[in-house]
Amino acid sequence: MTTLGALAGGALAGAAPASGSPAATPVAPGVTYRQFDIQGSKGPTHAHLLTVDLRDTHVRLDLLHPGAVAARAPVSELADAQGAVAGINGDFFNISETQHPGVEATGSTDGPAIADRHVLKAAVPDGQRFGPALPPGTTTRDVLGVGVDRRARLDDLTLRGSVGTPFGRLSLAGLNQFALPENSIGAFTSDWGSVSRLRAVCGTDTDRAAACSSDTYEVVVRQGRVVSVARTPGRGAIPAGTTVLVGREAGAHWLRRLVPGERVRVTHRLVAARSQVPFRFALGGYPVLRGGQPLAGLDNGTAATRTAVGIADGGKRLLLFALDGAKPYRTGLTIAEVAAEMRSLGSVDAFSLDGGGSTTLVAREPGASAVTVRNHPSGDAERPVPDGIGVFTS
Repeated sequence: MTTLGALAGGALAGAAPASGSPAATPVAPGVTYRQFDIQGSKGPTHAHLLTVDLRDTHVRLDLLHPGAVAARAPVSELADAQGAVAGINGDFFNISETQHPGVEATGSTDGPAIADRHVLKAAVPDGQRFGPALPPGTTTRDVLGVGVDRRARLDDLTLRGSVGTPFGRLSLAGLNQFALPENSIGAFTSDWGSVSRLRAVCGTDTDRAAACSSDTYEVVVRQGRVVSVARTPGRGAIPAGTTVLVGREAGAHWLRRLVPGERVRVTHRLVAARSQVPFRFALGGYPVLRGGQPLAGLDNGTAATRTAVGIADGGKRLLLFALDGAKPYRTGLTIAEVAAEMRSLGSVDAFSLDGGGSTTLVAREPGASAVTVRNHPSGDAERPVPDGIGVFTS
């Protein structure tokens, strides 16, 4: 892990970064880095920007993740483990469970996630997300990603899945997510990790803090057959080739009809609302700029340290943007100001990611084999996060 003492310019955690707007410096072919000051409505702030040109065939983007949906690690560790030359933090996530005593926080993100064309998870219900209030017209299904055509785009990914049983086909409403809709069934695979699945049956569709359901059931399916059942969701690593079905309320009622030995077929996929091109990678957050125009209803009162991604040049150029969390700059920007800033930098579309103590931007120094943290995280140390965007070169 890179220490904060190795920040750009030799700055130490808590110190003010260098001011001004120096020319961009190369990180790798097709990738540049620069930092600059911004005067926000709440005070001055400082920005760090990675520009990634996907027209260079030697550069690509993919999801940074620790190998399990319900796991976290600092961005610098994720980047170095996967060989990325640069990266930023990703989606909002389930960081604590103080409203449900005794229930383990999962560390899982609010939105969908795809890594290297592999679907990792789907989105939680809007009312269960851990991020700030969504702008009007957006949902937890909103994603930013890059397709197999090497073009970045915004889209909406909806889970389509089913559980085929001897008594009919049941709808699947969740995949490796920390919260399931009421009266539904969700699936957990080896991608989930070893964290308890109990959080999935807590809260309601409109109240994240509501009590956990007492009407639950769990069914373990291995190689197409039911191998065990339980009254409550369990924990522990799920072997490859095994799917754990968790039901609550009406979903639990249907799962109780399954008995060991019965054949069950579970299918699931994420369906894009607009693009027909498969995503190479995608992650959740929410859009702030579409077609060059800020979304209506963006908050312009609450300023904070922010992370965002801009899309320019028909999806061939991406701007990975992170504010500095050093004390002189910690007031940050409002979401409306982020949208305006991303547009001024040339973005046509832009997407907000997790901010505050999660905001982290890393990049390799010339000739280095490991990344350096370029901004000051506002907690004075890197926060472990469940995913991010990695920049890779060949």
